[in-house]
Amino acid sequence: MPELPEVETIKNTLKSFVIGKTIENITVNWSKIIKEPDDIDRFKQLLIGETIRDMTRRGKFLLFHFDHYVLVSHLRMEGKYSVNRADEPVKKHTHVIFSFTNGEELRYNDVRKFGTMHVFPKNEELLHNPLKKLGPEPFDAAFTFDYFSEKLWKTERVIKQVLLDQTIVTGLGNIYVDETLFKAGVHPLKPANKLTDNEIKQIQAAAIETLSDAVKQGGTTIRSYVNGNGEMGMFQQELFVYGQEGTACKHCGDEIVKSKVGGRGTHICPSCQKR
Repeated sequence: MPELPEVETIKNTLKSFVIGKTIENITVNWSKIIKEPDDIDRFKQLLIGETIRDMTRRGKFLLFHFDHYVLVSHLRMEGKYSVNRADEPVKKHTHVIFSFTNGEELRYNDVRKFGTMHVFPKNEELLHNPLKKLGPEPFDAAFTFDYFSEKLWKTERVIKQVLLDQTIVTGLGNIYVDETLFKAGVHPLKPANKLTDNEIKQIQAAAIETLSDAVKQGGTTIRSYVNGNGEMGMFQQELFVYGQEGTACKHCGDEIVKSKVGGRGTHICPSCQKR
């Protein structure tokens, strides 16, 4: 699944192709992607004639800002956008096509069909789910030690599960949680309410550092992820533990091991992250 750095990279590359484009027509080939409004004709009615004025990101969601509406798009596991000429062949798993007045098309392709799209009136997108329930991002001013420690000390869940909870901190997915906990020297199975002040500060700093570095590298190429230009991210070359099972830890030389935490594949160095 594309995580915050990947979605940030997609936004940065895609926006140069779509800003200022006006929608002339919309084709929906898989209606279940459209969640709000749940009527496809109404979805089209809201956006046809609208011009894309900006693109932003909230957590793992892409936001297309139109004249009067905001389209909130979640790529989920395999969602991808591309900008094509109208006469280019349409790929098999292209489920939504936004046709622009200039003859180009913004196409949404999703092999797994898990992606979602919501349309809300402008300036109301944060008042409704899915964005309403999201916690602050690690980059946000609201992600303070006081906020973070209060959330952690109120739950008996292990720290990995808490960091994956988007209502507490948004934007951290499985890859970057593993990397964050390694850099912080914290075992993923440690209960959140047992963390010390110093461990919380280490996790907080490591999350910010990890996501910042990943954004600079264009994200991580895992399976089929590419950015809005079809280019692969390069942060996989910087990974310390994720996907590194069986290799030597870059810090101590011990072997990286993989296990399951809350059903998610989890990578640690047993020496650097003692329980």
